[in-house]
Amino acid sequence: MMFRRSLLLSALAIPALAQSRPTRIIVPFPPGGLADMLARPLAARLQSSFNAPFIVENRAGAGGNIGAELVARADPDGHTLLLGSLGPLAVNTWLFPNLSYDPRTAFTPVSLLVNTPKVFCVNPGRPWRSLAELTEAAKAAPARLAGGSAGNGTSLHIALELFNRAADVQVTHVPYRGAAMAITDLVGGRLDLIIDNVPNIIGQIRAGAVRALATATPARMPQLPDVPTTAEAGLPGYLFGTWFGLVAPMGTPAPLVERLSAAVDAALRDPEVGGRLTEQGAILGGGAPESFGRFMEAERARLEPVIRGAGIRAD
Repeated sequence: MMFRRSLLLSALAIPALAQSRPTRIIVPFPPGGLADMLARPLAARLQSSFNAPFIVENRAGAGGNIGAELVARADPDGHTLLLGSLGPLAVNTWLFPNLSYDPRTAFTPVSLLVNTPKVFCVNPGRPWRSLAELTEAAKAAPARLAGGSAGNGTSLHIALELFNRAADVQVTHVPYRGAAMAITDLVGGRLDLIIDNVPNIIGQIRAGAVRALATATPARMPQLPDVPTTAEAGLPGYLFGTWFGLVAPMGTPAPLVERLSAAVDAALRDPEVGGRLTEQGAILGGGAPESFGRFMEAERARLEPVIRGAGIRAD
């Protein structure tokens, strides 16, 4: 009976999206951000691949939790997907004490979409021309240097605490209401450091408004070929970025998940989907659902002690 039911589900799952009912891609952040910029061309490409309607819905709030909760409660029929990020898919478990869903059991992974690596940036008027010099200054004056973020519990905040932990320094965290305000104060000389996503700050780097000291990547980025990696700069093991991925409600039939994953892989190779993000410093993902699941679990295991140890809580 179990075997026959599995076969029936498989048979039903393959054509499940070839219907007039639209598939919703829930983006748990406001319109205009990186997730939204990725979701809309991806939805258009998937609509073409499945010959069925795909629409994007922004359900912002609570660090991505409102949209994530909606998808966690949705029927596992492939018609509701979440384009989530590091927060709602991994670390919000420890940032929000009363989270109503468990990212580890609420979702079925479909595909890693992109990773936006972090880059260490300082004001060009500061004397530090390398990550080693910044680290030395931070050790010489504990808690005197100020590092900005987009707010408590954001990936920029976690990146700063990762630096404090990895380099054994104490840079004071200054939360802002959004990365743009923090970058403005960095350019204006009111902050010492930001560890931001490359796409957010690459324009200021290229314009010389900020000085990039190192990228948190295994190899140098072609978009910033003159900027060393953290390993080259004397901080081996510091690798961190904000990633985005596609998930479905737990229980979505495996054949449909596999088909969605293959379609996402093809979409990421489309210049209209992945090309513009790559130009801005995003690293394209793809791969099997199981690989994305292992990646998320590794991120949770790596970041839990950092978040708990620093007592990080979201606003």
